[in-house]
Amino acid sequence: MKKQNKLDRYFLLNWRKVWIIVVGWFVAVMLHNFVYAMGIYFGGENFWGVGGDEAVFFIIAIILIPIYVLVVLVYSLVWLIRKKFK
Repeated sequence: MKKQNKLDRYFLLNWRKVWIIVVGWFVAVMLHNFVYAMGIYFGGENFWGVGGDEAVFFIIAIILIPIYVLVVLVYSLVWLIRKKFK
């Protein structure tokens, strides 16, 4: 079995990572909605103030996970092209 370097371990696309990405996105969206609902339940309608919202899980779901997907896709394509022409 060939030893993988750290970049291959984190950025080379496989089916396990696809499921982790999908589940991670879903969990981040659900946590965002859950935290918002708990804030309304315990703090009332205006618990964040004017125009405020809990944004941590939203940013993870909408910005960070898609950026990771793009990086993984580009890295995997470059890896496949280099492997083909090696």
